[in-house]
Amino acid sequence: MANIKTINRQILLKLLLASVLMFGFGYALVPLYKALCEVTGINVVTNKNNYGVRAHGATKPENSQVDYSRTVTIEFDSNSRGPFSFKPMKNYLEVHPGEMAEIVYKVSNNLNRPVDAQAIPSYAPKAATEFFTKLECFCFQQQTLNPHQMRDMPVVFVIDPNLPKDVKTITLSYTFFELGVGIKPAGSSTPQAVKTAL
Repeated sequence: MANIKTINRQILLKLLLASVLMFGFGYALVPLYKALCEVTGINVVTNKNNYGVRAHGATKPENSQVDYSRTVTIEFDSNSRGPFSFKPMKNYLEVHPGEMAEIVYKVSNNLNRPVDAQAIPSYAPKAATEFFTKLECFCFQQQTLNPHQMRDMPVVFVIDPNLPKDVKTITLSYTFFELGVGIKPAGSSTPQAVKTAL
């Protein structure tokens, strides 16, 4: 009888230890993710106060590091894997390196049920990835859309003035996919965007 109590106590202690370790691992995932993003340059968040904003045609000239001698064309593309209508409100913007700009993507859930989804960005050319900083993006977190809900989702970004001079066009492409149904995002290929404003 004593042996059974000892065994039960040992099992209970092991289960408690496992629970504490699992909770600690879950708690550590957020800082680990942030560290991974900083190392890889993906989903880097920067302080918006460091930049002037060019959103919906308005410009605040707070940033003195805007390179007005250069213009870079940013093309926007969208792909959906799931029950969505998903597209950018404009197909391209022309921005100066160092200038903060905004593009809005529109998404709608075409189902009669709520849908959890996530967006994954890709860039072309790949060399431009480290010079493309997103300050605000719907891709930073999971999105939940109610039945037939439509939503405008902004992306606020800035192009680093150190972008190589030979890069004149950058394509930002998002794949928006439903979570939990085995649908994987498209590969790294980026379709060509048509350069006409909607």
